[in-house]
Amino acid sequence: MGQAADTIVHARTDAAKTRPPAAPDAALAERAAVTLSAHDNLASLEQVWRRFQETADCTPFQTFDWLSAWQRHIGAPRGATPAIVIGRRGEEILFLLPLAVERGAFTRRLTFLGQDLCDYNAPLLARDFARNCGSACADIWAEIRALLQATPALRHDTIALGKMPAKIGTQPNPMLTLDVQLNPSNAYETDLGGDWEKFYAAKRSSSTRRRDRTKLKKLGDLGEVRFVNPDDGDLHKTLDTLVQQKAKSFARMGVGNLFAKPGHAAFYQELATAPQLRGFVHVSRLDVGGTFAAVNLGLTFRDCYYHILASYEDGEVSRFGPGAADLRELLRFAIERGLKRFDFTIGDEPYKRDWCDAEQLLYDYSASATLRGLPMTALALGKRSAKRMIKHSAPLWALVVRARTIVAAWRKKPGAAPSIVPAADPEER
Repeated sequence: MGQAADTIVHARTDAAKTRPPAAPDAALAERAAVTLSAHDNLASLEQVWRRFQETADCTPFQTFDWLSAWQRHIGAPRGATPAIVIGRRGEEILFLLPLAVERGAFTRRLTFLGQDLCDYNAPLLARDFARNCGSACADIWAEIRALLQATPALRHDTIALGKMPAKIGTQPNPMLTLDVQLNPSNAYETDLGGDWEKFYAAKRSSSTRRRDRTKLKKLGDLGEVRFVNPDDGDLHKTLDTLVQQKAKSFARMGVGNLFAKPGHAAFYQELATAPQLRGFVHVSRLDVGGTFAAVNLGLTFRDCYYHILASYEDGEVSRFGPGAADLRELLRFAIERGLKRFDFTIGDEPYKRDWCDAEQLLYDYSASATLRGLPMTALALGKRSAKRMIKHSAPLWALVVRARTIVAAWRKKPGAAPSIVPAADPEER
């Protein structure tokens, strides 16, 4: 699982050695040496990481709680070795880059730590990173690659970095200085404002709001409608319901069950039930009488609500849009909490465009680090290009979704072959 020592290798990079002269201020910043260190022991970094994330530009998916839980439940059991790179100038941390090396059948792959369950992957950046190091990113990345390849536990054949946003906080993402390609999916967010009724009226037409009221009334005919933030005694049952409802939804769509993968359900259970994370992870549901009609798991981080997992009951209540009603209550909840943004995260579902005023492109980077990695890199690049082309062609994507649904229905029939479907992408959650 990696070496016992916390710090594996140190290296120093002086970007000015290989870069042409720059403007005086930039040149001074570039000439200041950046010290790099690589670490494979998350526990030894906990205090440093937590202190840095308090002020760093990052997303909730780069917090220590999220990534350490992922490594504990998913990464370590499947043999992923953390490769955390920290860049310092003197005692000051400039960035923390959470990477990992994963073993495959024939190759070792460098990815972001927790990449599969992070909707956004990125480094954590000091607030003045762009000013101090922005023009030296290519040189720093070259030093990082050399640092990792010089360490036996962190050597790799391919590099596959996915779902990288263009900005981290207000700063440009330095990883986009690489030769990146567009991710097959985009992400969506909206500014909330300070008043739910004004926000709702601005986003939904009068006829749509009237239809929403009609459906809500019909839900009320089935039982009292309540938006619930479950307490400790109800939390496990709520999460179990979310897992069960999502499993049915995945089966209907013909995609693999996210929660059937080893460690995935335990990962979300730990995050949602840890007392110290109550202000970070938000679990809620919409009850219709005694039925958990819709369940949600989201994150509140700084001034933003991140919409992560949502499900709804597929019985009689499903006829009247419990998922849509629950989403409206979540938006109201976020506004009343004083949050400024609502991030729907990755995925091109049509309902997101109904609410959002900003579409965010995401980027991937693939490269071979050894000759052995060349075939896998070429395959990954071709697969990504084909997937984006299909997903952004309405006729082709409709055909894929229809075919997937038909296959799923056929596999449910008695005597059908066992279901073998690809694992769900994050955007299918």
